[in-house]
Formats: sequence, structure tokens, C-alpha cells
Amino acid sequence: MTWSVYGSYLAVVVLVVLAPGPDTMVVLKNSLAGGFRGGLVASSGILIGNLLQGSAAALGLGAVIAHSQPLFLTLKWLGVAYLCYLGVQALRGAWKGDYQAMDGTSGARGFRRFREGFLSNITNPKVLILYLSVLPQFLDPAVTTTWDALLLAYTVGVLGFAWLMVLLFFVHRVRVWLRRRRVRRTLDAVTGGALLGFGALLAAEA
Repeated sequence: MTWSVYGSYLAVVVLVVLAPGPDTMVVLKNSLAGGFRGGLVASSGILIGNLLQGSAAALGLGAVIAHSQPLFLTLKWLGVAYLCYLGVQALRGAWKGDYQAMDGTSGARGFRRFREGFLSNITNPKVLILYLSVLPQFLDPAVTTTWDALLLAYTVGVLGFAWLMVLLFFVHRVRVWLRRRRVRRTLDAVTGGALLGFGALLAAEA
């Protein structure tokens, strides 16, 4: 693994990370309801899911899942169902418009936010397919090792987490504006619609 190869890989990963997806919407949803700490807990769940999927791809387990039709379809439809569930939750919040002060991350709420982040990532087969399609382009089986593959895989998770931190800091800076009821309802509606849209796109893919 040379620095030039790793630099080229970083350029590709940055473009992938910056593209909005389900993880972005889940963090936005939780940061709106739970503040910075709520979004941080959800981001941590996403990071763990990302690292697990990256490890599976780097160690060869991802290819087994991707080529096993029953396993892959099960993962796919679990992902569809969970994204739609989160989308409906956000839309219900927008419909009710009954917002209290940001509820933090204590107790069951903290675990729920972590769980939402983790499950939204780990049940998304597109993340695994991304690893399986991108990593081989930068690995030479004749000279690279498992540690090289893990380095590339974990780079995606770390950069993705860093981008979510940037999003969280932005949300935190404009938190006073975001607490307005009309703004919260609009953002919940947009987030819910986006999550349902991502679920529909995942369901439509062959």
C-alpha cells in the first residue's frame, strides 16, 4: 500500500461520504430531537455498524453474504423495513408537532438513538456492496495484506463519522432557530420523506 494509492482512495471515499444518505437523515433526526449528544450517540451507532461491515468485507465475509441470495435478500428487506419505520416516525412527529425541550440521551432514549444509528447502517446492504466494489480496485492480492484491506475499510467509517460530526456542529450552531415549532415540523417532514424515499430506492433495486 503506497501513499499515492491511498491518496487516490481517499479522494473516492470523500466523494462517497459527502453524498447524503440514510445515515445522514438518521443523525439529523436524532440531533433535532436530542440535541448534539443525541446526534453523537446515533453517529456512534452508525460508526460501529460501518466498522463491522468494513471488517466483513475486508475479511471476505462480505462476499459470502453478497453471493448468498437468501442472506442478501433478508438483509435488504430488513433495511427497507427499518428505513420506512424511521421515516414514518419522523412524519408522525411532523404531523403532531408536539415538541418538548430536547430530551437528551439518558436511559432508554440514549440506547434507542444508538440502536437507530447502528441498525440503519448494519441493515443497509448498499454499504456492504460499496465496500465490495471499491476496495478491490485499490488492492493487489499479490502484494497487499489483510491489514491493508482493513485500513481501507476503516477509513470509510472514520471519514463518515467525521462528516457526521461536521453536520452535528452545524445543527448545534443553529439550534435556537431549529427549536421553532414550524422549522422542526418542516425538517421532520423532509427527513421522514427522505428516509421513506431511501427505503423505496433500496426496495426497487434488483
